Amino acid sequence: IITKLLQTFLCDFDLFRCVCSYRTIESNDKGWFRSLFVHKVDARKDAHSNLLSKKETSNLYKIQFHNVKPECLDEYNNLERLHQDQDFPCEVVGSWNIWYGEQDQAVHLWRYRGGYPALTDCLQKLRVNKEYLEFRKERAKMLISRQNQLLLEFSFWNEPLPRKGPNLYELRTYNLKPGTMLEWGNRWARAIKHRQENNEAVGGFFSQIGDLYVVHHLWAYESLQSREETRNSAWQKEGWDVNVYYTVPLVRSMESRLMIPTKSSPLQ
Repeated sequence: IITKLLQTFLCDFDLFRCVCSYRTIESNDKGWFRSLFVHKVDARKDAHSNLLSKKETSNLYKIQFHNVKPECLDEYNNLERLHQDQDFPCEVVGSWNIWYGEQDQAVHLWRYRGGYPALTDCLQKLRVNKEYLEFRKERAKMLISRQNQLLLEFSFWNEPLPRKGPNLYELRTYNLKPGTMLEWGNRWARAIKHRQENNEAVGGFFSQIGDLYVVHHLWAYESLQSREETRNSAWQKEGWDVNVYYTVPLVRSMESRLMIPTKSSPLQ
């Protein structure tokens, strides 16, 4: 009986010691037990927008997606866009209709040279421009819905400049996992050289306002056959497969739009 009582006492004492030890560890931020569950985050010295965007320019971009009533698409394309005037600190980079992807959709890409101050200046001028306000009313009758995003351009991509056509354009949109933009940029900074030989790289952008952690890559091809041949040739270059291997896990979803430029688009 004495032996059993002693064993019980020792078991209870060991349990008490374990509880005390656990409480001591729990209260210590640097304890080994807590370190199993708490991930230490190293402080980053700058925002990824500053690390990935071009330092030599202060360009801000806006991309618009307009879902047009099918019966109004031709009339919509013929609308005069008044804010292409030199008095406004913005310029249209390209305008397209979707060929493959979401049908009856128009895409417009705008550049604001001067960044956010230029955008603010443009908006203030448009709010008091009677012609533009009438234009918006007329356009609204033709639309089902619309969406836009403000973008910065990647430092390692080409700046989109006017080009002669005819070309077929592809807008590839990647929705990344939060926290992966820097890794994406680092990978593509090395990989973009594999996609320059046929002058297909038009521009690369990442979102700042609107849907976040969104990347847009804009490509130009002479035809669908040219697109296939150009994309296939990239796999023959050393390092392209590595880029795909490491960037695919960063993506939550992706979308490809094949687009035809409108008559007034600087990118033809």
